[in-house]
Amino acid sequence: MEETHHIASAFDRDLEKVQAQIMKMGGLVEDAIRLAAKSLETRDEPLAEQVRAADKQIDILEAQINENAARVIALRAPAAIDLRLILSVMKISGNLERIGDYAKNMAKRTSVLSQMPPVSDSTAAIRRMARLAEEMLKDSLDAYIRRDAELAADVIARDEELDQMYDGLFREFLTFMMEDPRNITACMHMHFIAKNVERMGDHCTSMAEQVIYLVTGSTPDEARPKADDTSVNMQD
Repeated sequence: MEETHHIASAFDRDLEKVQAQIMKMGGLVEDAIRLAAKSLETRDEPLAEQVRAADKQIDILEAQINENAARVIALRAPAAIDLRLILSVMKISGNLERIGDYAKNMAKRTSVLSQMPPVSDSTAAIRRMARLAEEMLKDSLDAYIRRDAELAADVIARDEELDQMYDGLFREFLTFMMEDPRNITACMHMHFIAKNVERMGDHCTSMAEQVIYLVTGSTPDEARPKADDTSVNMQD
């Protein structure tokens, strides 16, 4: 009994360490979303470069989390429910890394767009999209730490609003390009950015689904609605 308690305590300590890394990584990704959107709206190239440079730390943390999680599995031989928890950590870190990549992609296009005339108020619209994605990310992380399936379900529901915002921007860009061919290059860059933010929402949803799986033992039964009906898959 004492040995079992010792192993359980060691597992809990290892898990706390990995979860602390997840929260640190989540904080860096939240910053990346916010700062990338701000650099785009204000045409701040040094800030965009800061976002791009910071992505390396996000990548390093993902590698550390995966290494530590694999170590826990190898050394602690966790029971089924604990194994599910460790595997969810690895999946969530993968989602965070992809969201960080999308933020970095946004920042990459800032230097190009800063040399072009602005397209209507589309940067402000993308900033609003990014703010929603950032809130979804924060809540999905909170739901994970608190094992709050209700909050996770709310995150999943909000993804539809993000899809609708993307659809609206997509149609605006088409209109701008048809009205004036000189808008095509800028609109294409802006569309790639909007699509990146929309994909952030998908990864936040995936994280929320992991929380529901952890709490209930099963993934949500109903396929989540996708309001993005543009059928365009643009990922850098």
